[in-house]
Amino acid sequence: MSDNVLELKNLSKSFAKNKVLNGINLTVKKGSVMGLMGENGAGKSTMMKCLFGIYAKDEGQITLNDKPVDFKNPKDALENGVAMVHQELNQCLDRTVMDNMFLGRYPKKFGVVDEKRMVKECSAIFASLNMNVNPTTIMRTMSVSQRQMVEIAKAVSYNSKIIVLDEPTSSLTEPEVQKLFSIVRDLREKGISFVYISHKMDEIFQICDEVSVLRDGNMVYTSAIKDTDMNVLISAMVGRSLDKRFPDVDNTPGEDYFEVRNLSTKYEPHLEDISFTVKKGEIFGLYGLVGAGRSELLESLFGVRTISTGEIIVKGKKLRFNSSKDAMAHNFALVTEERKFNGMFGKASIEFNTTITNMNAYKTHGIISKQKMTAAANREIKKMHTKCVSAADLISSLSGGNQQKVIIGKWLERTPDILLLDEPTRGIDVGAKYEIYQLIIQMAKEGKTIIVVSSEMPEILGITNRIAVMSNHRIAGVVNTKETDQEALLRLSAKYL
Repeated sequence: MSDNVLELKNLSKSFAKNKVLNGINLTVKKGSVMGLMGENGAGKSTMMKCLFGIYAKDEGQITLNDKPVDFKNPKDALENGVAMVHQELNQCLDRTVMDNMFLGRYPKKFGVVDEKRMVKECSAIFASLNMNVNPTTIMRTMSVSQRQMVEIAKAVSYNSKIIVLDEPTSSLTEPEVQKLFSIVRDLREKGISFVYISHKMDEIFQICDEVSVLRDGNMVYTSAIKDTDMNVLISAMVGRSLDKRFPDVDNTPGEDYFEVRNLSTKYEPHLEDISFTVKKGEIFGLYGLVGAGRSELLESLFGVRTISTGEIIVKGKKLRFNSSKDAMAHNFALVTEERKFNGMFGKASIEFNTTITNMNAYKTHGIISKQKMTAAANREIKKMHTKCVSAADLISSLSGGNQQKVIIGKWLERTPDILLLDEPTRGIDVGAKYEIYQLIIQMAKEGKTIIVVSSEMPEILGITNRIAVMSNHRIAGVVNTKETDQEALLRLSAKYL
């Protein structure tokens, strides 16, 4: 018996005339972490969905522990020791943690669901992973990062031989990332293997034993992690070298333009006495640990959350928004963190998703013009370099990063003055990230005022002029980006804990 737990041999998959995977070969050794990289649309998720039984492969063979397998559905894969933690979490949010853990396999006693056993087994799994999670907690009350940890625990509960992690740290802060890595290392020591899909170079070098790169449906590079470097991986991914990770932040902020004064919110989690000022044409970062209140602050500024006290002032004028419609009327835009949950219409086309926030602009004599809508969608597809066949494609058919490009393009169609970006490059590849950074900087140079939330410390330091650090729903400090470092940001983020 070989050391290989998983082998993909000559795997191919097409959708209509579009060949998404072309003769893929991949080997994962027992008790190892295989990094999988590639630009959005390269075929990473399709490859894993073929493994997991979501898609039927056209050609090739999949072997698990030297035995050919052909899973018909995810349940089949799970029961055979192959688990996948998806980037876009698909959970029953109004049910408990243990309901989500045992969905489809409830233990029963005398024909009735055995909740005592569920609590006991859940607690044992969380304890083995050094996680502090109450099995009876309702999922909706948990942060994205906590829900992601539940999915990993669920994968472990199936006694998985191999676990696929798709962008697992996209919503995690640095301490949470290190917690995840600790769990992965412990499981690796127990002989469990991982396929680790990520766009984050630093993480690939921290946690992976080997790395493979997909480009345009072809496996173009595989290496032991100790035998490669960042520049080689970037060149393999994009087919060219990128000299640096971030473009020059060469915007020149102007006069004070947007002020938040003593803002507090009505409902939990309460924001407390938030005050800061942003200049016209400035890129203003918001950093903090997950749960610090960053997303809640953006939602409050956009009229989604009720403000109990305090003021929002734009150009010296006090504003009060009762809804997101009010905020949009004053040229605010918000790109949300969870695109699948509240950022897009998954069953609609790229065209619909691009134009939905700006319908009045596409009318001719009071009637919505299909021609204008198509032109708008095509304009944003070209500007954002979105990989798709046409504007008529369903947005759900795109990779996560290309979905994000459509969402950002939707708001650009409204030419906002104040752009609120919550994790705008979450799940986006290194080449596309650079394009979005350029776009953000260009908008700032055009006089747009931008507030950006990011959990990636290199990113928040790489694309902003100033950074406000949040700690426990308060502002712990505001720093000039050029005069600070990662240690200072972490120190501020723990100020009120």
